[in-house]
Amino acid sequence: MANFFTNKQVTIIVCCVAAVFVCMGLITIVAELAEDDDTGKQLVMDNQGSDESGRKYKFENKDYRSEGAGNEDSVVVNKPLEGDPYKELEELVGLTSVKEEVKSLANFVKVQKMREKKGLKTPKLSYHLVFTGSPGTGKTTVARIVARIYKDLGILKKGHLVETDRSGLIGEYVGQTAPRVNQICDSALNGVLFIDEAYAITQNDKGSDYGAEAVATLLKRMEDDRDRLVVIVAGYTNEMKHFIESNPGLQSRFNKYINFPDYTPAELFDIFRLYLRKNEYTITKEAAQYMKNELEYVVKNKSRNFGNARYVRNVFEKAIQCQADRVSQMKNVSDDQLVEITLADIKEGMKLTH
Repeated sequence: MANFFTNKQVTIIVCCVAAVFVCMGLITIVAELAEDDDTGKQLVMDNQGSDESGRKYKFENKDYRSEGAGNEDSVVVNKPLEGDPYKELEELVGLTSVKEEVKSLANFVKVQKMREKKGLKTPKLSYHLVFTGSPGTGKTTVARIVARIYKDLGILKKGHLVETDRSGLIGEYVGQTAPRVNQICDSALNGVLFIDEAYAITQNDKGSDYGAEAVATLLKRMEDDRDRLVVIVAGYTNEMKHFIESNPGLQSRFNKYINFPDYTPAELFDIFRLYLRKNEYTITKEAAQYMKNELEYVVKNKSRNFGNARYVRNVFEKAIQCQADRVSQMKNVSDDQLVEITLADIKEGMKLTH
């Protein structure tokens, strides 16, 4: 080597080779980091989630998980179902005032679309909604139906619903919240983003600005994607009122409120019977009467956090579990016994639910 190159030339060659290897190493590291970054930010597909599968999003990179336990359940995408959403709305138990509000909204949009085609002036419409009411009063169910109605009206192309809450939007560390909000908004494009207990976004900041950052990012996306994104926020009536009034941007974008009243005892029993029919169970007269009486008592003495339809669903699930435990001990089980819910099943089911 010394015969062909001077010491100075050898030194230059060695430095160049070293520089090449260093650059190659840096490129590899950057590529791996980029891959890891994408893994953390993108939603895992196939068996762990999908953009419109109805399964749940998960984040592989723990740094992109939001605060709170679990967090795999913090974002759920519901693929729009087939069928007539107007008919499904009408078939819901109770919710008479809600049905009227939704139908009136749909009628208004239809007429404005007709006026627009005729070249007539139309007011600037905001399709974003505020759902107020107690837990278990059908807010999420109606939000899914509204998404499909909006698709039918030509407001949205897909009509799917993305469900989330504070834990799905708020990052655990500085700089994570805005990317999470943007990511969830991306998944909701051409559909509806449904934020349950939305007031908690800012209510639980505890000295941080994560909630304010989430709201600011959401408002920007609602403006940037105003023709592709509809947002429905939901929660307790008073809390939602304070949440919307706390930010002028929220007030300007959310001006349509729909209140969901608590179910009556009779409506809750109708919901229970609906669970029976859908799952091919029957109930004895004694069990049915006992259930009606207990629902009267429960509703009369309910707390603020009473679950309404969720409570009934829990009673049903506990009752059929009790029925299964009872029937499994029997010999020569008849067809009637296989589907029948008895007084004992209901009593035990309600006891386990409380």
